[in-house]
Amino acid sequence: MSKILYFLKESLISARRNLGTTVGGIVTLFLSLFMVGISIMFSVMIGNVTSSFEEEVNIRAYIADSAKDAQIEEFNAFLQSMQTDEGNISSITFMDKDQVLEEFKTQTASNPEIVDQLDGNPLPRTYVIELKDTQRVQETADAIIGSELFTKICDNPDDPSDSVKYGQGTVERLFLVVNLIRYACIAAIVLLVFISLVFLNNTIRLAITARRKEISIMRLVGASNGFIRGPFVMEGVLQALVGALLAIICISIVRAAVMPKLATMVTFLPLAIDPGVYTMIYLVLLAAGVVVGALGSLLAMRKYLKI
Repeated sequence: MSKILYFLKESLISARRNLGTTVGGIVTLFLSLFMVGISIMFSVMIGNVTSSFEEEVNIRAYIADSAKDAQIEEFNAFLQSMQTDEGNISSITFMDKDQVLEEFKTQTASNPEIVDQLDGNPLPRTYVIELKDTQRVQETADAIIGSELFTKICDNPDDPSDSVKYGQGTVERLFLVVNLIRYACIAAIVLLVFISLVFLNNTIRLAITARRKEISIMRLVGASNGFIRGPFVMEGVLQALVGALLAIICISIVRAAVMPKLATMVTFLPLAIDPGVYTMIYLVLLAAGVVVGALGSLLAMRKYLKI
């Protein structure tokens, strides 16, 4: 315990002697950790939005009016076998023409004149196929299109692919954009941590240079390497913790002041973040502060402190 108090005292003395550098290090760590926290928040929001869109992704297979019940049952058995063998189909729903029309009326409730203009019920019977993994929607759709059973009963036998809809193009672009954003967030976090390590390394190096004579005396009187390193590690950790606490305070302000307004502005997107996620972010920032602080100090001493 006495050693820890000594390390703490020496680190505070060193921080006061190199106040400008210490403040610069804290500010850099604060900005880096704050951006890491914001990146995590942004990644979580993107995940929420993606999940909401993924819930809407399904495959719709349109059946010709001329298709016989026996053919439809045979195709239904084929879908059930896909559900069992491949495991990507979570549910299969068959909608007759009346059900499809009722769904269409619901979707166009704001423009009832569209339904009034229909000549009878031209909408085809439809299979609605829900998926477990929407990332594999193309694979599952291709399996359906390639089935001879479907070719015989689809409403466009000349081009079976035209009888299967799942948001072609839009879905692929959505997944591509989401993955790019996720990779960008990861790259940003890695870059910010690296910048923090570099700046903290320089801060500790200056502290080591300023106390080089004192360190030489400590070595002469037999101080252990760990005892000499202790104050510098403590200084790095304290700077990182102060930066992490400032980052947590600013993220809490964003959470309280910005997020509610953002959610009100775009009510059609699920941008709300679970309180547990914020707790996780705070813990991650504190842990990252300790690791970055200790690691930055150790790297600086390994390179510049020959003991």
